[in-house]
Order: sequence, then structure tokens, then C-alpha cells
Amino acid sequence: MLRSSLLVTVVSLAAAFPAAGQEWARKMFKDTSHDFGTVARAAKAEFLFEFSNLYLEDVHVSNVRSSCGCTSVRVENPSLKTYEKSAIVATFNTKSFQGSRRATLTVTFDKPFYAEVQLQVTGVIRTDVVLDPGSVQLGTLEQGTPAECKVAVNYAGRSDWKIVEVRSPNPHLRGEVVERSRSGGQVGYELVVRLDNDAPLGYLGDYLLLVTNDYQPLQIPVAVEGRISASVTVSPASLFLGVVAPGQTVTKQLVVKAAKPFRIVSIACDDKSFSFETAGADVPKTLHLVPVTFTAGENAGKVSNTIRIETDMGQCRPELSAYAVVGK
Repeated sequence: MLRSSLLVTVVSLAAAFPAAGQEWARKMFKDTSHDFGTVARAAKAEFLFEFSNLYLEDVHVSNVRSSCGCTSVRVENPSLKTYEKSAIVATFNTKSFQGSRRATLTVTFDKPFYAEVQLQVTGVIRTDVVLDPGSVQLGTLEQGTPAECKVAVNYAGRSDWKIVEVRSPNPHLRGEVVERSRSGGQVGYELVVRLDNDAPLGYLGDYLLLVTNDYQPLQIPVAVEGRISASVTVSPASLFLGVVAPGQTVTKQLVVKAAKPFRIVSIACDDKSFSFETAGADVPKTLHLVPVTFTAGENAGKVSNTIRIETDMGQCRPELSAYAVVGK
């Protein structure tokens, strides 16, 4: 009720104080400005202006627009319920523009009330350095699988231009450059990007920095994207066993699968209220169905714990949360 009351108060002031009427929308954004820095021509340069609905009412983005063709803009999810998140995606058009660029992105809301939020982006697009392709796309990789990609880095200008170092903020990601050509002011490098087999699960969105002997700036960012998936997956990712009465028993099923046949070595949980049927788990299969049984105790409230599954596929040990609510 507090958030709802606050929102109504802000809107009631909008007629007399127009700036106050926009404040509820600005409060949802984590950032309202971004500097892309200096980027190579054709490089992928993208930034997400994240925002979340802090209010009880639904929020809706009716329109997004950019003041400059140097920056394209779109909204990931225009309709948000309470606590849901979205982002305004700003993409620097490094293939079509060059030099110092600036754009104002206007985000228009029509629910729960009309408001506009302006976001600022700036950056410099070099013409003397070109990446081909514009970013490193690793795709979807199974955890434990190393990956390698290559990017051509071409320069036109000084005859003594060099890439002297490749820096990575990610300990699982590294790059090295090999000089392929040098003729007059034309210099060509091959950037070799490698992801090691210890990279954690989830989305990978990072940058490598090419350190050059330029006078200024000295670093050129190269975007690296990919997704690391588990070799063994479990669904559902979170198991809800329902609302049960004290002493009641409920059983639901887990689906454990992989691309190649595997065995389930063990399934464990610290809470003895949870038990598992493992018949047939020692037979190699690409898919195992595992019944999970929860027996409610006498105390009312939420019961939550972690289920750990060990397989014969090396270090792959998927985990998931399991919970139930014991009612009176």
C-alpha cells in the first residue's frame, strides 16, 4: 500500500510540477547514461539500461525512440508486473557511423500513467580499426568443453602501429594476437580467443581489451558472448511439492537428462523429509525419471532444502531447490 500511495501522490503533483510527475518512472532505472568509450568500426557495442517495476500497478512502455541514427533502441519486455524486470537495449551502429557520437533515448510510459524518461549514450567510433566479425560469438557450449574463436583486426594509419597486449577481466577467457600482415600503413592481426573448460554455467557476456601503442586511447574492446550449459540437466529447476497437511505425503517427479547415456550415482538431501526412488538409476540412459517424496512434519511453515545429484559424468553434479508448505 505504501508504494501505491506514494505513486498516487507523485501523479497528483504532476499537473503543478511536471518534473515530479516523471520521477516515479526515473526511479525504476538503474542507470540513465552510458559511455561506450572508443570502439572499433563494425564492433558490437550494446548496453542494457535495466529497469524494474517498483510499484503495485502494472507498468507499460508504449514507445522508445533515439535522437540519432548512430544508436538503435528497443525494449526487451514492454509490460511489467510488480517486481518484474526489463531493459532498454541501446546498440551503437558502428558499421554506419564514425567519430564522436551522442544520442538521447526517450522511453515513453503509458501505464500506470504517462511519463517520459530520457537516457543518454555517448561514444567514439574509430575508422582506422575494423573488427571482422564485430564480436566473438561462442554459441552454446556444454560445461567442461573448451572453445576457440578467431577475429580479424585490421588497421590503416601509422606504419608502426601494434597491439602490444590482450587483457581479460574474466579468468576463464583469454586472447592472443598473431600479426598476419604489415605493409606501409596497413596492419593485419588475428585475435585468437579461448574459453577454458572451467567456465561456470550461465550466460557469458564480457570484453577482451586490445592494448595498442596508440597515443590515445590505448584500449579497444572486443565483445565476447556465449552460454555455458550443463552436460546433465534437471527439470523442473525448482521443485514445489505443494501445500500439505502435517503427516501428509506427496510425490512428484524429476526429469534428469543428458545428450549421452549416464548413470545416477546418488541423490542426497540434508532434510530427511525428502526421499528418492532410485530404482534403475544405475542403468546408463539419456533420461532418468526420479520420484521425489516429501513427508510433512508436525510443524507448520515452509520447508526448503537442496537436492544434490551425482552422476558418472565427471564433475557434473546438478543441484536444485525443493520446497513445500506445511499447513495447519
